[in-house]
Amino acid sequence: MPLSERSLGVESQSDLGPLNGNGPGGDTGTMTWWTALIERLRRRRPPILHIATDEGTGPVVILVHGIASSSVTFREVVPLLVPGHRVIAVDILGFGESPAPEGCEYRLEDHVEALDATIRSLNLREPIILVGHSLGSLIVARYASLPRTRMSRRSQVSRVVLVGPPVYLSPSDIGDRWVRARVSAYLRAYDFLRLNKDFTISNAAIISRLLPKGIFEISERNWTPFVKSLEHCIESQTLVSDIASLTVPVDVVYGTLDAFIALGSMTVIERMRHVTMHRVEANDHLIRPRLARALVAVIDAGGAVETLASPVTEPAGEPSGEPAADH
Repeated sequence: MPLSERSLGVESQSDLGPLNGNGPGGDTGTMTWWTALIERLRRRRPPILHIATDEGTGPVVILVHGIASSSVTFREVVPLLVPGHRVIAVDILGFGESPAPEGCEYRLEDHVEALDATIRSLNLREPIILVGHSLGSLIVARYASLPRTRMSRRSQVSRVVLVGPPVYLSPSDIGDRWVRARVSAYLRAYDFLRLNKDFTISNAAIISRLLPKGIFEISERNWTPFVKSLEHCIESQTLVSDIASLTVPVDVVYGTLDAFIALGSMTVIERMRHVTMHRVEANDHLIRPRLARALVAVIDAGGAVETLASPVTEPAGEPSGEPAADH
């Protein structure tokens, strides 16, 4: 099929500006129509993410970190997985060493398109296991929910593992008033962080000094990716519906001390038949050695884990004596 303006997403030449310096608003040196078209297509092409780790042989496991972080998130996980897997860890769009495209809104679609382009660039032939931490959970769940066609050349996903997923339904969709109040408090806190740049950056700097380099960073360098990802991906999210649409097994691994999980917020996903919950005692939001061992055990065992990560038999994070959810 021959290329045309419409097939390339261009309605008319006027969308691209004048052909030369003689058009309205043009001057000497204005890009030609063709150069402008190439530039537009280049900007539309999703960027390739930085691949920080690609080592080992065996089933492919792709590790996707969360907001304000980098692939260093999985520093405790990679050495445990490499003996039996090909392990690929990426930096997500705008963080770590990955590109931060000018004008990017950092919607979930932007993150997923960049991940998709990166995975396609690897020319993987075998099914992949996707592991996402925090915001990375939202990214991999959406990626796995996308239709796989011959044209898309999208890799087949065999399993999805979500680590510390921040599940925040819209408060208007939450029946339990206690859970609704907790989730609303989280969303107000995130809104405060976005609107108070100096406060957020200065306090983040204090916290980051207490952690290994690359685990947590909010600075001038990544402020735009941080605030836009927070607003467009975490505060306004579709994680529950994305998980519900999946036809592959989903494992959720989380620490009992994870401060980013609102009590009772994961009840809706733990009741899905294809989801298995794994609770790791005495671990917070970070992937520390204990949670790393539990995560690798879940990956290796296909979810059948009885040590370190305990299958959940009650609502995630819901302490005894807490009011039951209204349905």
